[in-house]
Amino acid sequence: MTLQNVYARDYQTLNGSWNYIIDPFDMGYYDYRLKENPNGFFKNQKAKHKADLVEYNFDTAPLMLIPSDWNTKNSQLFFYEGSVWFKKDFNYSPQPGKKTFAYFGAVNYDAKVYLNGEKLGEHIGGFTPFSFDITGKVKDGSNFIVVRVNNERHPEGVPTVNADWWNYGGITREVLLVDVPELFINDYLIQLEKGKYDNITGKINLSQPVAGKTVVLEIPELKIKQTLSTDASGAVSFSIKAKPELWSPENPKLYEITLASGEEKIKDKIGFRQVETVGKEVRLNGKKIFLKGISIHEEAPFRQGRAWSPDDAKILLGWAKELGCNFVRLAHYPHNEYMVREAEKLGLMVWSEIPVYWTIHWDNPATYANAQKQLNDMINRDKNRCNIVIWSVANETPHSEARDLFLANLAKFAREKDNTRLISMAMEVTGTRNNTSKVEDYMSQYVDIISFNNYLGWYGGRVEDAKTRQWEIPYDKPFFVSEFGAGALQGKHGDKGEIWTEEYQAELYKQTLAMYNRVEGFAGTSPWILVDFYSPRRQLNGIQDFFNRKGLISNNGVKKQAFFVLQDFYKTK
Repeated sequence: MTLQNVYARDYQTLNGSWNYIIDPFDMGYYDYRLKENPNGFFKNQKAKHKADLVEYNFDTAPLMLIPSDWNTKNSQLFFYEGSVWFKKDFNYSPQPGKKTFAYFGAVNYDAKVYLNGEKLGEHIGGFTPFSFDITGKVKDGSNFIVVRVNNERHPEGVPTVNADWWNYGGITREVLLVDVPELFINDYLIQLEKGKYDNITGKINLSQPVAGKTVVLEIPELKIKQTLSTDASGAVSFSIKAKPELWSPENPKLYEITLASGEEKIKDKIGFRQVETVGKEVRLNGKKIFLKGISIHEEAPFRQGRAWSPDDAKILLGWAKELGCNFVRLAHYPHNEYMVREAEKLGLMVWSEIPVYWTIHWDNPATYANAQKQLNDMINRDKNRCNIVIWSVANETPHSEARDLFLANLAKFAREKDNTRLISMAMEVTGTRNNTSKVEDYMSQYVDIISFNNYLGWYGGRVEDAKTRQWEIPYDKPFFVSEFGAGALQGKHGDKGEIWTEEYQAELYKQTLAMYNRVEGFAGTSPWILVDFYSPRRQLNGIQDFFNRKGLISNNGVKKQAFFVLQDFYKTK
């Protein structure tokens, strides 16, 4: 069970210093016959007398701040992929009549979690939250929690073995102990009814199937106070006549919502809006809108490593606002909840994506189940965030019948789970002939926006080709350029024909933006990318040094010339 709106609950943080043990041979998990060891590191054993043989000791192991990634916290682990064990001692006082959950914002990638030497459970996937019910297991007084984290890449994984971002290992988001009543509000959805502006609808679920329980919904600013009663499944649906002020980039209006049942009261801030496509237009609240975007990785500004905090979100999204954006593509996986909520406050629409990236094992049922679970968990966590306007199911995937079936099923699942947002994915250009590039994809029938990545002038062709390039996009749908760009080392200068210079990157931006602006149905773009980020694929000494240099801002926070080219373009839209 994963709690909705965890930060509105009564919680205690386990962030801070955790002991860690590097375990490249997984000797803390397996015995020497590679069978799971019932007395592994999770037991946190201590030598009780001189003759005891215990070949590890968490108490004398080094410390690491959590949340974080081990790659940037320990230089010896920069390239490390494998297992690391983390242990946290904590004191706790269980409250009578309360349930307690151990909540993890994200762990990359395979997490096995133990409390006081006993296994709570495990979770696969590096970017979605999970939790375990520890009621009756957490003791009054001293406790310890141990997590085995393994970030090894697997061909059947999601993402798979090949990617263009750093495989940060560790407990990368917050760890909380959350107290809730025995019967609590587990989940809720509050939104405008699709296609209407005068009706707020939704559903509230209690944690148990109990009928006749009272739930009070309040939206004070709209003078709404509804007393509702649950059905036999412990749920209640509602429909309330109201005409809220609409959320938009120009006016990111959020209403304080209160849900109360029994002794529990939860507060949230929710906005109301409609998003749709009509022909070749994207419409927000019934009006055509151009998506002035930028792609962002969950890479910490200035210091590098995995971003996770409210301060990280404010810096990254502050740069996007300075750029003139009304939209951000949070690539290539669900970003942390602070990022999404801060974007909502700032009036930034969001594209949220799962890491179905490049060459997934399309024929593997377990791979599909993994991808669908990540899609489900992404939607569950953020379905009340009105600024999310696009759920994306994939990025740059090679065409095949198996791939088409895999992605079509994901798109249909997303549509069934949430039909109030747009569905898309980052496609690829299928070919160029007689100076005309074509975008054609089986998935066009399942998406609302034809989104594609194209690096004319960087991966093939010349910048000058953009002046005459024609485009064939044979669909009565808006098209969105989800990626374009060029690498530039901040501070490297030359003429506009020399790659890796700021001048080359700026010229490519000028010509590319002008090219797409001439094509009917151009609904927006999210160039690649806001900030330089670590990637093991980018090794060129003296230029890349393991950074993807396509950022408009350097890893040190300095803006490149192309930043101002895009900023000027967005002023015209």
